[in-house]
Amino acid sequence: MNPRPINFRTLDLNLLRVFDVVMEERNVTRAAARLAITQPAVSNALRRLREAMNEELFIPTSSGMLPTAHAEELWPTVRAALGHLQQVFEPQPFDPRDPREAGRSFTLALADATAALFVPVLVKRFQQEQTRVSLRIVPLTTRDPRELLEQGRADVAVGFFPDLAVALAAEDDAGVIRLAPLYSSEYICVMRRDHPLAGTAALTLEAYCEAEHLRVSFAGRSRGFVDDALSSLGRRRKVMITVNSYFTAGLTVHQSDLLTVLPRSFVPATGFMPQLVTRVLPFALPQIEVSQAWHARHQRDPAHRWLHESLMSAAAEIAGVAAQDS
Repeated sequence: MNPRPINFRTLDLNLLRVFDVVMEERNVTRAAARLAITQPAVSNALRRLREAMNEELFIPTSSGMLPTAHAEELWPTVRAALGHLQQVFEPQPFDPRDPREAGRSFTLALADATAALFVPVLVKRFQQEQTRVSLRIVPLTTRDPRELLEQGRADVAVGFFPDLAVALAAEDDAGVIRLAPLYSSEYICVMRRDHPLAGTAALTLEAYCEAEHLRVSFAGRSRGFVDDALSSLGRRRKVMITVNSYFTAGLTVHQSDLLTVLPRSFVPATGFMPQLVTRVLPFALPQIEVSQAWHARHQRDPAHRWLHESLMSAAAEIAGVAAQDS
């Protein structure tokens, strides 16, 4: 049975603010702290919203509040509407030529490898320029960040999104999510300096497949793009262990005789570069195109444009370091 239509004329819009914060925090205590009200007040607001909509929006669990499917469906629209209202009634002036007095806060979604490259560069720049901007980094565990951006859980997502441009071009609302390139890199084979294969000038396919390997899979899958590329050649590698972090891969490889595959741009961030050797892979892999993605609702915000430009400047520095070390 469909929920009873809500009477918008009698709806207390403050309830939508509570709904938005509870959706983000998934916890009444944390939501109350953010809203600067009591926990009973949050619970009462959720009760009133439930009565107004004649349906449950959250299911209490031992770890917090679990949104229903309809709540998840409503959230992007509610969050976008609240964001527009805030910009109208609480405009936050931002001079991109002098962000020292900005006091703005942004949430960036990055995988650990990307964060390891961007965060030090951004922090150095912000300190040098005395920028009063706060960054919150949240993990990026998907190749498709649209849900994060649509729901407002991140202002910008930075990463390798090989299928996103294709998906956006095929959608009627392709203008909702914007995508801009930052820099390119390539996958390379990485091993410790004393590895038996480190003395060879070029890595052959035969030697690569005979060696033991460490696979990196952020999702923990037992097969990755390297395995697919080898399979297309009728070959396979001997994978001893699969990890979900480039950092763990670098640490393990520099202490063992395992081979791994890393982005060339990430190798300097391992902290073990002097102890590592890199070789061109003996088979073809797609180029890594790192991009930034954001929601179109921020397109005209000077603060967000400044953030996008800051990420582009940081990316240029990252690409320059990688080129020097290659």
